Amino acid sequence: MGAVTDDEVIRKRLLIDGDGAGDDRRINLLVKSFIKWCNSGSQEEGYSQYQRMLSTLSQCEFSMGKTLLVYDMNLREMENYEKIYKDIENSIAAAHEKISECKKQILQAKRIRKNRQEYDALAKVIQHHPDRHETLKDCFLEQQSYSTKEEAAVTGLITSNAQEPIQEVTGAELLNGSVCSIIRQLEALGKELQHLSHIKENVEDKLELRRKQFHVLLSTIHELQQTLENDEKLSEAEESQETQMETETKQ
Repeated sequence: MGAVTDDEVIRKRLLIDGDGAGDDRRINLLVKSFIKWCNSGSQEEGYSQYQRMLSTLSQCEFSMGKTLLVYDMNLREMENYEKIYKDIENSIAAAHEKISECKKQILQAKRIRKNRQEYDALAKVIQHHPDRHETLKDCFLEQQSYSTKEEAAVTGLITSNAQEPIQEVTGAELLNGSVCSIIRQLEALGKELQHLSHIKENVEDKLELRRKQFHVLLSTIHELQQTLENDEKLSEAEESQETQMETETKQ
């Protein structure tokens, strides 16, 4: 075995001595007193050593009681620190929950604000367009105007044909001229009718498109209004719940 260093000796003495109150010295003194008491030659010397032994034992018991009290105090302090640690953990968890709840409220407020901005923008767009009744009335008048023009064109062609002067021709010339004139008039009338029909189809398509756009616009407005109402109801419910929780907490 290697040589024992001074540090190891001091460490062992401190472990034996406890908290440094001289327990090791008292035990050594008690052993020496016991040996002297055993080797005492007279009754007085034995009694004196016996009293010293009792005094040393009392000091050792006092030191042991003090050590036990300190140990019990340390245990209670550890329990108290553990309780404080748990309270701190609970406070941190509650703070995290509160932060998460506040983040949700912020997101909800942003969503409500965005919906309101979209609603305002949509309302401005709607204000730039004419009323539904006026739009339908204009489309109807436009269609009626085209129909009137179509009827007037047909009537004019028929009237012009009826008012043409009758020339005195004979036989094949009259027949050929009438046929050619009728064919040209029919072709012109067909082209005019085709043009008017195309205009009528365009007007009808435009009217149908306006109806569909207006229907989509109304549906979007109703959905947006419903969304805003639901968000406001949800916000009111959460505020009521928070108020109730704060009231319960104060109580």
